[in-house]
Amino acid sequence: MQLEDAKIKYIHTWGSLATSWGINKTMAQVHALLLVTTKPMSADEIMEALKISRGNVNMNVRALIDWGIVRKEFVVGERKEFFVADKDIWELFKQVTKERKKREVEPVLKVLDELQENVEGEGEDVKNFKKLMGDLSSVTNTVNGILDKAIKADEHWLLSNFTKMIKK
Repeated sequence: MQLEDAKIKYIHTWGSLATSWGINKTMAQVHALLLVTTKPMSADEIMEALKISRGNVNMNVRALIDWGIVRKEFVVGERKEFFVADKDIWELFKQVTKERKKREVEPVLKVLDELQENVEGEGEDVKNFKKLMGDLSSVTNTVNGILDKAIKADEHWLLSNFTKMIKK
């Protein structure tokens, strides 16, 4: 398989897989394209490579910038904006984990805590509901703690060395 064919297959596969994780297919394809590209790309180049509209490129690049996994890069002699993706896959994993935690896990924890604390009434049904909310909160807090450890892994010497071993 030629390199360009392999890149195209990767981009399409990454886009399809992303929908299983609740991520926009086009956003994942833009990110995959920027990951496999060795030079910064303009919106026009992304449009051409993926056969998508300028609006679609702009919307998805902005979302990727908001996620902290794509950044603008200045190209000498050019007036256009250019974009690059961080190529460190471990850092990418940590950043995506941080964003998903902030957007998905933390709001669930807030709602579970609110439901557990603010349900009024007496009786077995109320007691069972509060227990269920507490159990769900406990599991979700455990997951949240694991995610925190993954995000902060490089901040601690032992975990940092452990993650370096995993990367190799």
